[in-house]
Amino acid sequence: MRRSTLLCPALLLMLAAGLPLATQAAPPALDPTRLAALEAAIARDDIKQVTSVLLLVDGSVAYERYFNGATPDTLNDVRSASKSVTAMLVGAAIGDGSLPGVHARVYDYFPAFTRQHRVDPRLRNTTVEDLLTMSSLWECDDENAFSAGNEERMYVTEKWLDFTLALPVKGFAPWMTRPEDSPHGRAHAYCTANSFVLGAVLERATGQRLAEYAAKALERPLGITERHWNLSPEGIGMGGGGTRYRSRDLARLGELVLAGGNWQGRQLIPADYVAAMVSPQATTSNGSDYGYQWWGLKLPVGGREQTVWAMSGNGGNYVFVMPDRHLVAVVTSRAYNRSYAHPQSRRILTDFLLPALR
Repeated sequence: MRRSTLLCPALLLMLAAGLPLATQAAPPALDPTRLAALEAAIARDDIKQVTSVLLLVDGSVAYERYFNGATPDTLNDVRSASKSVTAMLVGAAIGDGSLPGVHARVYDYFPAFTRQHRVDPRLRNTTVEDLLTMSSLWECDDENAFSAGNEERMYVTEKWLDFTLALPVKGFAPWMTRPEDSPHGRAHAYCTANSFVLGAVLERATGQRLAEYAAKALERPLGITERHWNLSPEGIGMGGGGTRYRSRDLARLGELVLAGGNWQGRQLIPADYVAAMVSPQATTSNGSDYGYQWWGLKLPVGGREQTVWAMSGNGGNYVFVMPDRHLVAVVTSRAYNRSYAHPQSRRILTDFLLPALR
């Protein structure tokens, strides 16, 4: 088993004090039978296309294994888990004053578009928080192939930004729940274009390319040196998917959230923003909570349903954060567009890793 020490203690008091790594607790002893069962399931392909499983407890690596040709240096394409990183960057931009807050109006950052196009007043009031919670009034739903804003339609256009800003206002058929009747007052619809425009807002607000700002605000402070951000055809950073990170670096991102945005005594993201990011802001079509581009999954833990906050991406890519257990778990997988991808990655957490801690 590989063991490694990450730079961030998970305990908040240790982080606040900036204590040295030597003060971290030793990794907890795990039940080897649970881990052997996990590895056997992956070996016989009962759990398919998983490339890494990494568990941190109290800031120390308790378990770390790589599968199917992956190594610690593999840059994992985590697909839509990138959205959660974009949400963290929004928080960093609020913290450093580049963004005034989540109520900043989106169209205000694109005056060239608003000068040339009439924008419905209801859309003109779209806020950063509307995009963070996937509750904008754009007619955009990635789960509906007929939706005008479905991500596959965006990808085949030359200008993704203009495509999204020009989307029509969403209508609500009689069988659909309107915002005022929805949990948290928001009608959630999963829309990658929301996250892409958030990246564009960050570029305008910070005056930097999205990848450059990510490196400055989060990645370099966290010690992340290898990563990849995609660009749209017009050269805007893709905040909605396809970012690539090493598994240990994904764990660092999880540790930062676990620690309320504080890294070795430095507040990279405001603590109140982190709290809002991993609090219910909307409810998804499958009943999950949704924060600021983080998922509040309802998972069976210890015989009862528990909300587990996570970064989640196509293929079964996850970063799970559980403050009550001081743990971060990373699962990377290449099971893209497979129906079993998400259930099996969640099962790795609930059926193998968590029981191994008992």
